[in-house]
Amino acid sequence: MARHERRARKVHRVMQTDVIALVERGDPTRFSALMAAPSAARGPLATLYAFNLEVARAPWASKEPMIAEMRLQWWRDAIEDVGRGVVRAHEVMQPLADLIAKRDLPLDCIDQMIAARRWDIYSDAFADEAAFDAYLDDTAGSLMWLSGRALGAATGQSLRDFGWAAGLAAYLQAVPVLAARGRVPLLDGRDVAIRALAERGLARLAQARRAGIEPVARPALLAGWQAPALLKMAMAEPGRVGEGKLQLSEFSRRGGLLWQAFTHRY
Repeated sequence: MARHERRARKVHRVMQTDVIALVERGDPTRFSALMAAPSAARGPLATLYAFNLEVARAPWASKEPMIAEMRLQWWRDAIEDVGRGVVRAHEVMQPLADLIAKRDLPLDCIDQMIAARRWDIYSDAFADEAAFDAYLDDTAGSLMWLSGRALGAATGQSLRDFGWAAGLAAYLQAVPVLAARGRVPLLDGRDVAIRALAERGLARLAQARRAGIEPVARPALLAGWQAPALLKMAMAEPGRVGEGKLQLSEFSRRGGLLWQAFTHRY
């Protein structure tokens, strides 16, 4: 039994190392947050971040919509298989399946994360503000909510609010890239509309702070450490969004992450 347990722990460590390496290569912002998190939180967070990375880039893997649809469907089917006790061969799926079982992560929430990425395949604009809000909630909001639950939190709306705002900040940074790829990223790209959008993001952050977030979930918040400063910048200088200049200085990025990691304030 002791030998079996040692082998299981070794396999777990190898899987954890693999998903952290995936995040390091593909998502430097979340990797930095991961390294600032307590060591006990890194495994669960890295697993979800690696899964999110795989799903987020699936729509962009081919210019053929049908192929992109098939890639997303593979992930939806893989999650459905987990519900039947079947784990597909993929470096992210086994640690994800283990985390789902350990923390009772809801499969419907994970499936929503994948399904929302269908918007990334096509060049259509969002139908309305509600559709845009739902996209951020199902992607960034769900990831933050799942991250909190994976760390043992009871979870709640405040995690979704924080995730939505962090997702908005990252989305505004991506606007020029999305436009260059033929997408219509914003319903209204005028300065006044961008200011209003950033203001809504800051309001969601304030709402999350008022409601409070369980201490056990706070390492998950590190992934959104840039959000307050970026949203304030977008409000003050909305032209930065379209110019691709919605960026913090290296000093501000590092300082902000360290400050949040040490103070646990968000």
